[in-house]
Amino acid sequence: MTKPPQDQPAAGGVEPRHFRETLGHYPTGVVIVTGIGAAGEPVGMVVGSFTSVSLHPPLVAFLPQRDSGTFARLRDASSFCVNVLAADQEALCRRFAQHRDDKFEDVRWHPAPGGAPILDGAVAWIECGYESVVEAGDHYVVIGRVTDMDVLRPTLPLLFFQGGYGRFTLPSLLAQVEPDLIQGIRLAEVARDQLEAVAADLEADCSVTACVGEDAVFVALASGSARPSRISLGFRVPLVPPLGAVYISHSGSVAVNEWLHRLPETDEATRAAYVGQLERVRERGYSLSLRGTHDDRELFEAVRDYSSVDRLPEHERRFKAIIQETAALYEPDIEPGGSYDLHSIVVPVEGPMQQVQIALRLSNIPRGIGGREVARWVECLKQAAAVVSARLIELDGLRDEESDGLSTPWHEPLAVASSMPKGEAHPMPDTPRETP
Repeated sequence: MTKPPQDQPAAGGVEPRHFRETLGHYPTGVVIVTGIGAAGEPVGMVVGSFTSVSLHPPLVAFLPQRDSGTFARLRDASSFCVNVLAADQEALCRRFAQHRDDKFEDVRWHPAPGGAPILDGAVAWIECGYESVVEAGDHYVVIGRVTDMDVLRPTLPLLFFQGGYGRFTLPSLLAQVEPDLIQGIRLAEVARDQLEAVAADLEADCSVTACVGEDAVFVALASGSARPSRISLGFRVPLVPPLGAVYISHSGSVAVNEWLHRLPETDEATRAAYVGQLERVRERGYSLSLRGTHDDRELFEAVRDYSSVDRLPEHERRFKAIIQETAALYEPDIEPGGSYDLHSIVVPVEGPMQQVQIALRLSNIPRGIGGREVARWVECLKQAAAVVSARLIELDGLRDEESDGLSTPWHEPLAVASSMPKGEAHPMPDTPRETP
């Protein structure tokens, strides 16, 4: 059979790219079909077309491509095993989807009764003998007669949707309580007067973000800008590189490594660049980013959709594309005589033991700010953060004194902020300072 070029319409007039895109809106399960090849070696391939066919007799089917080299080897097996992948087995799925000879290296498995590999961690396995193999366009329709099966791990399965992998999101009857978020809101009240003073002095928006799991959540806002902002309380920004550097820069190597790998398929050169930016944030004591070609609305929507519980692969691709395009805009050198369009300035607030649970963020900044003015704004935000940090440390000391010798961790709920003397809000520094 002669196939039309990959992206040319077939006889029916349907363009292949449109065909794939349209059917990509229908989610499918993901399985790895395994068997023992003619030479006694384990063979496996990823399949997204597995389906049940009949109950009497028990038949199932999958549809490999006719030019698949892996299926050519799998067809020599006396039986095959369908391994239903779990939602946490995406890495295993990607491994078997690659053209490589060592797919089974370091992969734990044991034989089914007929000998085909059952992969450890799979949701279920279904062993079959070949009933028939029929040509259907550029694919085969493989019918298997089920000989044995079992459920290994009753958990959520891996799904393929719009060119990406995902899982079901099950509704909950109870609202999830996030202790870090509640604590972040309480800590933000300690910073309220500093927040409002900075926003008024600089005529920009000043906010408090709290580290909640793998997100930075906006827990307090003060607007000093006449320009509208799309940010609202509760808005989440994922802590993926280069975002969230002020939190990660105070963490150990394990947390840094986890942060670097939250965006999969990032090459080593890009990761090295993120590490360099992280070091700069650690040395300077703040993070700074410039505006790029994407407008605020586009950035806001990309972050919002990526952070949503209803995130789609399309949203993930768009977010990652914007991150890659804007990564070089983070932690730039600021020259005193230069002019800059700032996107944001973020300063960490250290608590006891130098823990960073909240940060102060300046945004909605006028365009064309001079380098010396940028340094002055950074210094203003750092002074405000220092005031808040001192309050948190003092509050922790007061709590220890009141506990009659029983130490209470500083990250447990604080007393109402009004119990601390607010003091004077820090004014703008009189002497401009250059950015370190």
